[in-house]
Amino acid sequence: MSRDSDKFAIAEVVNGWIYRDTGQWDKLSTLFTEEATIEVTWFEGSAQAFIEASRTMAASTLSSKHLIGMPLIAFNDDKAVAETNATIVGMNESIALGSTTHCRLIDCLIKQGGEWKIVDRQVVYDSSAFDFPKGAVAIDPQIIDRFPMAYASLGYILHSGGYEIKRRFATRNSPEERTIRQKAEAWLQHR
Repeated sequence: MSRDSDKFAIAEVVNGWIYRDTGQWDKLSTLFTEEATIEVTWFEGSAQAFIEASRTMAASTLSSKHLIGMPLIAFNDDKAVAETNATIVGMNESIALGSTTHCRLIDCLIKQGGEWKIVDRQVVYDSSAFDFPKGAVAIDPQIIDRFPMAYASLGYILHSGGYEIKRRFATRNSPEERTIRQKAEAWLQHR
């Protein structure tokens, strides 16, 4: 398989995130290796546990849609690191408040049995803003101030929906972003 074919296959995996948005849990699980991990604002752990947690979230007043760009990919034999622009459009219907968050997905992928799969997914948050589908909603400053501006609106709607954000996540040019990049590069180069 040529690198062009690999690039297309990886783009298909990254864009497979639509399975989360549409509740196709079995298809979502095919994107990951069995030992895959994922870290996003509201979840840190195994990809399989994330899928179960996403199923629970889908039954709540929280909803989301992910708009995924084309990944930039670095290869080392049967390993790859993909960085992909994404937009998370979230809604907490219980408080009539939404969020649009721009981020980048940093995926470590491996080719197993001729198929590319995600080994680890990290997210770097770039910017976020509130959406008011039914008009102005009061924002609690004590809650919003808990989160960096890059994901403040997302953090707010998640918190209001009962999801705890337990630590600071990577934002543009932050030490956390540098750590993610260093770990991904070390993983890619390790044989």
